Amino acid sequence: VESIGFGRDERECLLYRELNLSGHSHHFGDINDLSTLTAALADSGADILFHLAAQPIVLTSYADPVGTFETNVMGTVRVLEAARKAADLKAIVVVTSDKVYRNNEWAWSYREQDALGGADPYSASKAAAEIATEAMVRSFFANDTAPQIATARAGNVIGGGDWAEYRLLPDAARAITAGQPLMVRNPQATRPWQHVLDPLVGYLMLAESLAGGRTARGSWNFGPAQEEVLTVREVADLFVTAWGGGAAWTPAPETVDSKHEAGMLTIDSSLARRELGWHPRWRSDEAIRRTAAWYRDRAAGVHASILVERDISDFINV
Repeated sequence: VESIGFGRDERECLLYRELNLSGHSHHFGDINDLSTLTAALADSGADILFHLAAQPIVLTSYADPVGTFETNVMGTVRVLEAARKAADLKAIVVVTSDKVYRNNEWAWSYREQDALGGADPYSASKAAAEIATEAMVRSFFANDTAPQIATARAGNVIGGGDWAEYRLLPDAARAITAGQPLMVRNPQATRPWQHVLDPLVGYLMLAESLAGGRTARGSWNFGPAQEEVLTVREVADLFVTAWGGGAAWTPAPETVDSKHEAGMLTIDSSLARRELGWHPRWRSDEAIRRTAAWYRDRAAGVHASILVERDISDFINV
């Protein structure tokens, strides 16, 4: 199987560059550059398209709301416009977020048919991307020969190799490696934490089912079971314990300009479990321990490719 990527990421620390993947080629470009994107996708001859390019950080969206909306909404529209010119496509999976739902701060899980919304630019942009995708599908991909398209909404994904800012576990790894305590925002907030390999398997299963004509279009949640939902405090406790060596965390001080982030958030993945046969393989606590081990071993000098292969091998053999 050959994979072809299109996107840009200029961060100094990037897992993709470390892995030097075989059987994979990459086009460096911006999804908002429609002509370049269209040419690259048409030339690829791809059967399946996974759209994951995004500005994915809530706090960054406050600093750059225009760029966030441009990438997450119009970038998605441009990806689907480019897909109209790609004759070989059979299926498209547009990955959005669990934060697309209008968050009522209630205890039960959001289902695919619940109302969309967003109190911050990131969440709103992802909800808007869902609406834009549905409009593009109804307008341009409704005939029988068009590729089947669905959106996928995952929970809070964790796993080694993520070096993004303002994310709990990458922040933890950076702080502990530097000999400092992790500063934790919103310790009582809840999230559907899951290892990145679990939703990735879900995306693959969804794409295979779409391409085979076995799955209806629409939106799909991929998250842990309700009882697996943990607070930020619990995740921080598990992470520093798994790291060992005196690792610690402390609550971040409240500031007058602290930005709003959702308090309670869980999603219901019954549809994917029932229709696709998908289910998480690793419990949330196991995912956190493995993520801590990944960052700790990477800090000790183990190459990222060895750590990724270890996780994938263990995951497959569960």
